[in-house]
Amino acid sequence: MKIIKNIIVPTGNICIAKGEKGLLEFLSIGDYGKEKNIKADFLGLKNEINGVPHGRLIPLQDKWVITISTQYGCSMGCKFCDVPKVGKGINATYNDLIGQVAEGIKLHPEIKTTKRLNVHYARMGEPSFNFDIFPATAELHKRIKIESGWGFHPVVSTMCPKRNNKLYDFISEWIEIKNALNGEAGLQISVNTTDEFIRQDTFSGNAMPLKEISEMFKNLLSDLDREEQLQGRKYTLNFAISENAPIDAKYLRQLFTPRLFLCKITPMHKTSSCNDNVLITKGGYERYYPYRDIEKELKAEGFDVIVFIPSKEEDESKITCGNAILSDSK
Repeated sequence: MKIIKNIIVPTGNICIAKGEKGLLEFLSIGDYGKEKNIKADFLGLKNEINGVPHGRLIPLQDKWVITISTQYGCSMGCKFCDVPKVGKGINATYNDLIGQVAEGIKLHPEIKTTKRLNVHYARMGEPSFNFDIFPATAELHKRIKIESGWGFHPVVSTMCPKRNNKLYDFISEWIEIKNALNGEAGLQISVNTTDEFIRQDTFSGNAMPLKEISEMFKNLLSDLDREEQLQGRKYTLNFAISENAPIDAKYLRQLFTPRLFLCKITPMHKTSSCNDNVLITKGGYERYYPYRDIEKELKAEGFDVIVFIPSKEEDESKITCGNAILSDSK
């Protein structure tokens, strides 16, 4: 794999790389620190986040995030995402997946170890179509955790496509990996709203309905004992909130047990597609008020809640998926 463009952004690097089938994007970024961009009462982080000023990042030796593409483009057509403009979803290869992480690490030869390297399968594409993620994760675990002694935390983010006839198998295998790594693997499900009509519209009719996602997890976890059902971090229900897209906490509690699932709330990124489709979080980067009532209602139903706010500098620097390739092609 060869990096053909390295874009310096406020929190790190966005790279366009030549993969085995075309161009891929990946990120290598740092973090401001959870005290500055996260509110999570259950973690003791209780300050409301009224804007995240750009400033010094915590050292990469403490936390380093590499976010990679699992596909060249994407075929899901989500109305908040620009990646479909790049092209249809063609799976990245095993070598592509390994190569993106390896090239990301090479960007910082001065870093000899890190307590936590997060590898997110969350850039371009829908990860659940790409089963090369499993051998790639095993190889990365061997290289990063076993051979180098670094902290290793892989995360899959999926919108649970309803036309993926192997989705059940994918989630089942990822849960096995999560348990095999003593919980040091994450699974995040894009929900955004509990209104199924609005949800299907924003996901262009390609997302599995929430009731079916709920049933899938009940079936997946029913054969496991209580300890095996959950090791490490809970499964994450992700809500990128926008105007007129409600979240019914009581209904969500009927579908997902707070014992196994937590909720993460973020603003909707200001992508071109979001602007075109008027998917906006008013005040989401400057004030806490868009999140306050939602957080309170979810907590009242027993959910642990993380509110994560990026800085405006992050959002304005092509950090959203597909924008580096799209801007470069222009």
